[in-house]
Amino acid sequence: MNENLFSSFITPSIMGLPVVILIIMFPIILFPTPTRLINNRLIAIQQWLVKLILKQMMLIHNPKGRTWSLMLISLIMFIGSTNLLGLLPHSFTPTTQLSMNLGMAIPLWAGAVIMGFRYKTKASLAHFLPQGTPLPLIPMLVIIETISLFIQPMALAVRLTANITAGHLLMHLIGGATLALTSISPATATITFIILLLLTGLEFAVALIQAYVFTLLVSLYLHDNT
Repeated sequence: MNENLFSSFITPSIMGLPVVILIIMFPIILFPTPTRLINNRLIAIQQWLVKLILKQMMLIHNPKGRTWSLMLISLIMFIGSTNLLGLLPHSFTPTTQLSMNLGMAIPLWAGAVIMGFRYKTKASLAHFLPQGTPLPLIPMLVIIETISLFIQPMALAVRLTANITAGHLLMHLIGGATLALTSISPATATITFIILLLLTGLEFAVALIQAYVFTLLVSLYLHDNT
């Protein structure tokens, strides 16, 4: 295998121009706007899943937090669809790029935190200093809580990037091993191929779970600040 292990994570380009924007916009095609009075089964299943996820996610929010419902459901649909499309052969997964995940995490986290300081100023400031803290520990705890607050968007982005990248690398390695073992030991190649199929099924689940976890954590940050 002469191919670079990380070549699948390089941003694709045509004639020197990056096409990542087109790739990011592609999932829109998968969610068509219903134009008929009676929808087909695919759109009906999509709408049922959207309502189910939205109902579960908005259960803990007050009316002010529920104004973010469209943003959150769009976020989980976008991340889930891009993760699934990235499992196709010779495709590119935008969510393996830390810069893109930070671009999603930082504005959403900042919006939630700004809302908290605007509408729940006392409660937001109280998070920096737990009640009953000894006087000598106050400066240290304020610094620690401030650092933990600013780490939240980084943790969101790194978690998504690491999980998706690790799965793709593992599939690449096992696929390369299967191909190399085909001419050496067909029996061993069959076993590794079965492992590859099982791992592919696991990656489908991970793609959806990571989209849900990312959106759920944003929803929890919003809940803490509304």
